[in-house]
Amino acid sequence: MATDRPLHVALDVTSLLDPPTGVGVVVRELLGGLAARPDVAVTAFAVSWRGRARLADVVGPGVAVASRPFPARLARQAWARTDHPSARWLAGPSDVVHGPNHVVPPGGGAAEVVTVHDLTATRYPELCTADVLQWPPLLHRSLARGAWVHTVSHTVADEVRHEFPEAADRVVAVPNGIRRPPEATPESDAAVGHRLAGGDRYVLALGTVEPRKELPTLVAAFDALAAADPDLRLVLAGPDGWGVDALTAARDRCRHARRIVRLGWLGGPQRLGLLRGASVLAYPSRYEGFGLVPLEALSVGTPVVASDIDVHRETVADGAVLVAPGDVDALAGALRRVLDDEALATDLVARGQARVDAYSWDRTVEQVVELYRRAAAAR
Repeated sequence: MATDRPLHVALDVTSLLDPPTGVGVVVRELLGGLAARPDVAVTAFAVSWRGRARLADVVGPGVAVASRPFPARLARQAWARTDHPSARWLAGPSDVVHGPNHVVPPGGGAAEVVTVHDLTATRYPELCTADVLQWPPLLHRSLARGAWVHTVSHTVADEVRHEFPEAADRVVAVPNGIRRPPEATPESDAAVGHRLAGGDRYVLALGTVEPRKELPTLVAAFDALAAADPDLRLVLAGPDGWGVDALTAARDRCRHARRIVRLGWLGGPQRLGLLRGASVLAYPSRYEGFGLVPLEALSVGTPVVASDIDVHRETVADGAVLVAPGDVDALAGALRRVLDDEALATDLVARGQARVDAYSWDRTVEQVVELYRRAAAAR
């Protein structure tokens, strides 16, 4: 590969065609960071038919767009058996093709990098949709072609090495970053969150509804608190994934269901307002690969109660109260402690600031580019 020209990277930005969840945030930050570098030339492509007309609208300046639409369902069916359509067909010639959401197209001459955000599909298949369960066999095929694996935490890197031993030394952990939010404005301050919640005191859960998030457990924990705290509300904000029926059933069983506020996906200023206005963020997920939301909360000064799982011990560490996942009483007790003990909440936020400072998107992009160069050199 020539050294006097930019590294040509083809990046799959399919996740930007829908309201961005965690994967979309990662892709948006990577794309922006790559586009700003003079040593990288990035081409955005999407594995989508319905979103083909919107691709140019979701990428920023400095990004070339390859618009060869191809339905994701058909692509995955083809990649399970063949190496077509290749990244070269989808996005043109490149040095590296990066699939940032568990699946990477066959390189067609380019080095392949695939981001694995978590191993829910192999560790908790019962919590996954049929679509999610497609990616482990596709990852095996990618690894057989020599693909490199980028993981968003050291926890997931260890899990990938165990579950996919053929990856060997081609697994590289580059943790996600966290961007400090802008100063609060009337469109993004705590008062915005209070209006959305319908009250000044609320526990916030933020993220897509799916079984591993343990939202029914949170609803039960809130119900245990609500009788003694008549002003307290629970706000569940995020798009429906699957497992909504279990959440609805838990809410129906709740004695204080009228104080549970269900919001859909919110972004930008409203999301910041919700985080700033919350008395505490609850993140009781059974399993995560990184968990951006707790760090987002800490970055705006909101204390966090999260599940005691490996990745939260890595990321938020002592910046949050950690409790066993699925334990209603422990979750209720931890929330009560943070709600009632102002000194504890203040201390958590102070310690959490150090955790936020440990994660930078600039550093993430720099290390991902280093990974690209290693993958391209090993081609």
